Amino acid sequence: MMGGMVEFIKFDELAKKINGLLEDYAALKRKNLELEGLLQNRETELEEANKKLGGWKEERDAVRTKVDSLLDLLREIKAP
Repeated sequence: MMGGMVEFIKFDELAKKINGLLEDYAALKRKNLELEGLLQNRETELEEANKKLGGWKEERDAVRTKVDSLLDLLREIKAP
């Protein structure tokens, strides 16, 4: 009769450990989803920043082209 009680206690301990592991797994899964969401947000922000940077580079190149053409006009005016 005593042996049955010891086995029951061991099963109870095992069940508690398994439940603890399942809770840890659920918590880690939630944390992982949270981190994946944060990573997705950062990737989206980075894409937007890269698009802005590309736009600024295009603007800079357009301004540089206009300035170069104005300088050429000034050179032509000074030439005679």
